[in-house]
Amino acid sequence: MHSHLVRLLADSTNITLDPANSTDLPGSTTLANLASGVGHWALLASIVGVMVGGVMWAFGHFSHNYQQSYSGRRGVIVSGVAALLIGGSQQIISFFFSQGLNLR
Repeated sequence: MHSHLVRLLADSTNITLDPANSTDLPGSTTLANLASGVGHWALLASIVGVMVGGVMWAFGHFSHNYQQSYSGRRGVIVSGVAALLIGGSQQIISFFFSQGLNLR
């Protein structure tokens, strides 16, 4: 009986989610602009990380300082992956959101 009631309630509720509608709450445009600004600053930080990591990698390699070379290489890789995730964040979120819509 309990599972039948839960199923009946779940079928009778028509809850919809439309994230593309930005007029539902005040400040949605400001929040979208804030997210874009944070993404811009994050990409700039990734660029600086790649440059600093590349310099550390080169200096460490040519001075036979393997710890510095490793740290520089790791900095380049981490900054590159961060830029990849930042650039693809909209597609990643859209993919998982669309998968969530198809769970029925």
